Formats: sequence, C-alpha cells, structure tokens
Amino acid sequence: MRFTYISIINFINLRGIRHFLSKNKYVWDFFIFDFIFGKGRFCLSLEMIFSLLGGLGLFIYGMKQMGDGLQKSAGSKLKRLIEMLTTNRVAGVLVGTGVTAIIQSSSATTVMVVGFVNAGLMTLKQSIGVIIGANIGTTITAQLISFKLSHYSLHAIAIGSVLYLFSKKDRTKHLGQVLLGFGILFLGMTIMKDTMKPLRDSEAFVHAMRTFGKSPILGVLVGTIMTVMVQSSSASIGILISLLSVGVIDYHAAVPILLGDNIGTTITAILSSIGTNRNAKRAAAAHTVFNVIGSLVFLTVLYIIPNFTGVLETFFTNRALSAGHEVNSVRMIANTHSAFNIINALIWLPFVPFIVKLVNYIVPGEDEDIKRGLSYLDERMLETPSVAAQQLKHEVARMLEISSDMVSDAKEAFKTENKDLIKSIQKKEEIINELEEELLVFLTKIPQAGLSEEDIKMIDMYFIIIDAIESVADDADSLAKLLIELSESKNEFSKDAQDSVENIFDIILEILEKTYKLVDVENLSLATELIKSEQYVDDLQLQYREEHMKRLSKGSCVPGAAIIYLETLEKLEHISDQSADIAHTYIENK
Repeated sequence: MRFTYISIINFINLRGIRHFLSKNKYVWDFFIFDFIFGKGRFCLSLEMIFSLLGGLGLFIYGMKQMGDGLQKSAGSKLKRLIEMLTTNRVAGVLVGTGVTAIIQSSSATTVMVVGFVNAGLMTLKQSIGVIIGANIGTTITAQLISFKLSHYSLHAIAIGSVLYLFSKKDRTKHLGQVLLGFGILFLGMTIMKDTMKPLRDSEAFVHAMRTFGKSPILGVLVGTIMTVMVQSSSASIGILISLLSVGVIDYHAAVPILLGDNIGTTITAILSSIGTNRNAKRAAAAHTVFNVIGSLVFLTVLYIIPNFTGVLETFFTNRALSAGHEVNSVRMIANTHSAFNIINALIWLPFVPFIVKLVNYIVPGEDEDIKRGLSYLDERMLETPSVAAQQLKHEVARMLEISSDMVSDAKEAFKTENKDLIKSIQKKEEIINELEEELLVFLTKIPQAGLSEEDIKMIDMYFIIIDAIESVADDADSLAKLLIELSESKNEFSKDAQDSVENIFDIILEILEKTYKLVDVENLSLATELIKSEQYVDDLQLQYREEHMKRLSKGSCVPGAAIIYLETLEKLEHISDQSADIAHTYIENK
C-alpha cells in the first residue's frame, strides 16, 4: 500500500465547493478527510467521524454500566475470588478469568492486580496467573457482541431503565443496570456498523483494509495503536467486529489487527505501574511480556505457514457447519480471539517461573521497606470499587494495630522511662496522621455509582472508625507527652499510683486487642463486650480518682505528679470510649 498524501480540508476542489453550496446546510458536513491511496480515494466527513466516535462512546459506556451492575451483584464474591488465590497458578488463571468476565475489562483486572502486588496482597507469581486468566476473561465481551443481538438493544434499554430507575430492591436494580448497559453496548455497535456501511463501497478503503491480511505486521501495528488510543481491547475489538460485519474488512485482515489489540491493551497496566514498587512494575512487565511474545509467536506463524489464516477460516467454517450453524465471519473472529488467548495461556502456564525470572531481569533491584502510607489499598483498585471497599478492612485493621502498639509502648515507657519508646510513639503518631489523611482521600475517591448499598454503608462506617482510631493514637501521643512532663518535673508516682496505672493500661490493651478482632472478623459479640468494658473502665477511673484524692490529702503523693496521674487516667479512659464508639458503629451498621 502506498500513501500519497493526506489533506485536511479540500477547498481547492471546485466540484467540492459547488457540492458544498448546493447540498450542505451545515458547515461541518463539508469538512472532509480526504485520503488518497494508490488505487483511488475515499472520504470521511466529520459527521461520519462523530457518529463513529459517538457509537464507540456508547459501546464503552454500555460495557462499563454492564460491568458495574455485575460488580454490584457479585461485590462480595469478587473478594472471595481473590481470596481463593494460592500458589496454585491454575487457581490464579481461573480467578483472573472470572473477575474479568464480571468487570468486563482485562485492563481493569490487570490494573487491580498491579495495585494488589504494590500493596503486598499478592505475590508476583500469583499475579502472573491472574493476568493470564484476565486475557481469557476479556474474550467474553467479543463472544457476547458476536451474537446477532443488536435488534434487542432498545428492548434491553427499555426494560433495564424501568428496573434500574423504579425498583426498590438492590438485586433488581443491579439486574436493570446490567440490562441497560447491555442495550447501550449493542446500540453503540449498531451505530458504528451503520456508520461504516458506506465505506464498503469505497474501493480504496477496502483495498487498504485488506492489505493488512497481506501485510500482517501493518495489521498488528494498526491494532496496537487503535487499542492504545481507546485504552480498551474490548472497544477496539468492537470496532473491528463492526468493520467485519459490514464487509469492509475480511477475516484474513482482521486476525493481525486482533493480535495488535492484545499488545495495545498492555499500555494501561504499564501506565498504572508508574510510581509503584518494583514488584508491581514486574507484574505490569509480566502482562506485557505475556501478550507481546504470544502475539509475536502467532505473527511469526502467519509468515511461516502459507495461508495460515485460510486454514483457520476453514477450520472454524467446518466447525460451524458440523454444528448446524450459519457461517459467520464475526463469530469466527470472536472464536479466534478466544482460541488465541486460551492456547497462549496453556503454552505459557508451565513457564510462569521463567516469566518471573525474566521480569526480575527486566526490572532489577530490591524495594526498600516502606512503612508509611497505605499498605493494603491502592488507587488502581478504584477501577473495581467493590473490591476497594472490601480491602478497606485490612488497612483500617493495620491502622488500629499501629495505634495499639503506641499504647503498648506508652505502658512500657511509664515503667522504664525509655526515651526511645517515646520517640517511637511520636513517629507512629505521624504515620497514623498520614494514614488517616490518605484513607479519607481514598474513601472520597471511590465511585459511589459503582457500589452496592451494602458497600456504601460500609464506607460510611469506616469514616467513623478511622476517626476513632486516630483519636486512640492521639491519646497514646498525649500519654507520651505526659511521661516527658513527669520526667522533666523530676516527680514520681507513688507505688499505689504506679500499680493502678499499670492495671488500667493492661485493661485498655485487652480492650484494644478485642477491638482489633472486631475489625478483623466483625464478631458482634465482641462489640457487646467492648461496650460493657467501657463502662467498667469508667467506674474504675472514678475509683482510682477517689483513692488518689485520699492519698493526696494524706500527703503521700506529690501534687505535681498528681495532676499528671489524673490526666493519664483520663487519656486511658478516653481510649476505651473510642473502642466503645467503634463497637456501637458496627452494631448500628448490621
């Protein structure tokens, strides 16, 4: 194929000007993209371009709505699927396939995997299995749109809209959202197909498209660029199927473009890995290596075996005829897409350890231990809001664990006057403040539209819990400051005061341990115990205050130390209040 030139607006053509003056009512109808090839020319008006982009927009939006609806229906199941992950790579492939089929995007799954690896929730080896599965799961979209369901699009939109807008049951609303997305997706497909129909009458365009069958490398490049531009292999395959369905392109030319789609989809994971740790970058690299090498191997086969696409076409044609089905090029390309990814997965699955070594070579070095910031959450998880909502528990539990450690350090510091422990408390206080800020920012970024009512309630609950945990850390920091004040005043607690402080510290630490279990396992019986414990600490504080006042009146306590003692009791009692608040929040949320 030879490109002679590309002119944006051809005002020089007198015939075009006459056509503009006599036929066109709108200026944009005359803005013509005039491509000239060795064998003629074809024109794309802006109206056609906007129709194509509008149809593509509807397709992507419909796919997202359908995925969101499925996600809401399967929200907690997504978390269970991910928790199924073991070192068994086959389980990883199944999980990747299942999650991608639910969220309708291999890019979203891969981005989520990069986030999990970055957060330390998934090993690099586990991530590769999921990535392989994601490539299989993404073929579901192509299989779906290859069926002749476009004439049901308005039916699905009508029924879906009614269910989504007027149903009071969450499950029915989610079903409505799935149907609505399904209908919009196929409506977008119909618009794209109708827009592309005139192109089949253009000898130049058809010739250019079919050149990809004769020059597979060019087809792969076009597929790669197209997928990079729309950031979705499903969307680019939708465009490909639209061209195929109206006869603008044939099966032989479609196969190389399909390979390019598989390469182009890796760009999303690569971009999402920017700013992550090395293991997360390796997960993105593994996705790229898997897709690129698989596509290049298949591309090599196209060149080595004469008429290999013809062999594939004959194979799928015979399968369709033997099953009594109509021979359909769209179904053939969808089956080719599935077969390519499944075969690629089967070939590479035994070589996962090799991929691990390869990406370790590509991304060398070791990560330094990072103790600040979020450990279990990552902005890449926002692609799957239900999963992000479920992962909050781990981050909140970690935050509570750090705060509990601060209280434990404070107890030990009261006994030993260890200044290193005081510095440790102050450092952890900074970490908790950063965690609170990052958690609250993350919570506000979770798309509410992609969440079920249950997930929304859970997020609201965590807003309260995070604030309570931060108050526990503040109290621990205040205890450290009281200890510094006690040390600088050269005063000491009496033996009775010291014993009572140690006793109430032990009770508070036991309460915090139960609070951690409550957050971790959500056992409501623990919530009831915590509420009772809070009342017990209130009574104990009053008892200790009265005993202290008696010691003070007898002159057995130093007044300077007495004030610090009472404030210490107050801070410890306030920690029990925060635990009780967390317990009440869980009870109210259930």
